[in-house]
Amino acid sequence: MKSDLELQRNVIEELRWDPSVKAESIGVEVSEGIVTLAGHVGTYGEKWGAERAAQRVAEVKAVVVEVDVQLPGFHKRTDVELARSIENTLQWTAYLPKDSIKILVDGGHVTLSGEVDWDYQRRLAQSSIRYMFGVTGVSNRITVKHDPSTSMIKSDIERALRRRSRAKDTHVSVDVHGHDVSLTGTVPSWWERQSVLHVAWGTSGVWDVTDNMTITR
Repeated sequence: MKSDLELQRNVIEELRWDPSVKAESIGVEVSEGIVTLAGHVGTYGEKWGAERAAQRVAEVKAVVVEVDVQLPGFHKRTDVELARSIENTLQWTAYLPKDSIKILVDGGHVTLSGEVDWDYQRRLAQSSIRYMFGVTGVSNRITVKHDPSTSMIKSDIERALRRRSRAKDTHVSVDVHGHDVSLTGTVPSWWERQSVLHVAWGTSGVWDVTDNMTITR
């Protein structure tokens, strides 16, 4: 088991390793396996990259992000300009149903809403705008149309987990209420945790996933 000091060093090294992140702009603190990132970055994409970098480090239990996006002058755009650019981007993104996503921009923070057929479309909409100039944050409130039964959702997730799980010491219970899924249990690594979450989010009919899993190593 890594100490907090070892985890801190590992996270800092991972931030330095990632070319999309300016590691010198981000401070790292660790307490009982929970990593806190703080500082200022020039784009939302860099903030997202820093969060992902910290999550990749083995034995990190959770990541708290207290990083502000402070856009340099040449990146700043009005909310109207940004909304128009996002609308054009989504309209020209393959696999996204046309005119299905609504856009709200407030001070550079983008909120996406509407309905799509599949969860990958919901995630694609967010990833399509993550690195755009002027974006300071993204809230994804897009829902998925499909309406399978609760038992079918639970069965689909459990079968997918049995097919894909690589670790014998992964023990995850799936609880479904309507379209909301709760995952509890233990996984051996952050990668396995992300794999389980990917399965849940990728299942037809899932609108929300609550992650109550813990990492055992």
